[in-house]
Amino acid sequence: MNLKAERGAATRDKVLAIATRLFAERGYDDTSIETVLQETGLSRGALYHHYAGKDVLFEAVLEATESAVQVKIMEAVRGITDPAASLRAGVLAWLRLAGDPVIKQIVLIDAPAVLGWERWRAMEERYSFGMLKSALKATKAVPAEFLDLHAHMLLAAINESVLLVARRGDHAAAEAAVEEFLRRLLHST
Repeated sequence: MNLKAERGAATRDKVLAIATRLFAERGYDDTSIETVLQETGLSRGALYHHYAGKDVLFEAVLEATESAVQVKIMEAVRGITDPAASLRAGVLAWLRLAGDPVIKQIVLIDAPAVLGWERWRAMEERYSFGMLKSALKATKAVPAEFLDLHAHMLLAAINESVLLVARRGDHAAAEAAVEEFLRRLLHST
């Protein structure tokens, strides 16, 4: 039984790695199940045994991507005891991470459209958005009744900044400008 479970986990990991690459390179709409099948070498039945459809596969890819992002952000704030400094470090870490083409395409571009805003936000609540709200709350800079609204607005500004950086030809200069803006924006927190 252990061997069967290990093989199943290895198959899921292989499919997730290939699907992540395909979704990042082509986007959700231009990634077909047929392409996933060709690249994984699996039969349709074997793929559907693990993932009931393209949308379920995408959600698994998104979940794995969000989890990896969360780990990296937590690493970026590890050891920072000042809540405002931790918030700034986490925001800047997200800025850098979200510029990664895989994260940008899967988390910021495709996820809201594929999952719908409410399901995407629910997942974000468990990951990046939830961490942002917790960090913002720890600063005690925002009254409790405005915490959720402030967090939404801050996340929107951050994500738009990420997309702006991604569109600029001079990535380093754009990223530095956005980082400076975020430092000033968060200075009071």
